[in-house]
Amino acid sequence: MNYSQIIIFLFISATLCVSCTSTTQKVPDYLIGSFQDEYNIEYELSKKLFFQKPGTKFHILKWNIDDQYFIARNDSLNSYDPNLYSRIDWMKFEEMQPFEWGFCLTAYNAATPDSAEISAVPDRDNPKTGCNGYPFSRMKPSTK
Repeated sequence: MNYSQIIIFLFISATLCVSCTSTTQKVPDYLIGSFQDEYNIEYELSKKLFFQKPGTKFHILKWNIDDQYFIARNDSLNSYDPNLYSRIDWMKFEEMQPFEWGFCLTAYNAATPDSAEISAVPDRDNPKTGCNGYPFSRMKPSTK
């Protein structure tokens, strides 16, 4: 490799690195942990798994922090839409204690991760009807 090839290589590497860091943002702390929705259904959310107890799992493939959603593959043992793909949007709530955030299952039976990702965006300005005509599921820290 000559000097100019090294400079080009370093430039391309630096450019790729910058774009990588912009897409690997930190998942907000308020989303990670054990939760309960307003119907007393229990959930666990980690960086890699969204688990609706007792047996519905979504394996997280991609987080989009800026647009507040993640793309997941439905577990092969889920009772509905196994091995398909979901887009799950969220929003943080203000003055809705004890509920801190809510989620919308925007897409739940997409054939590919890309088709799940291009699903219609929920209306976060209207959390009571903005999830395909339904409310966002409101989440609070679990007491169990």
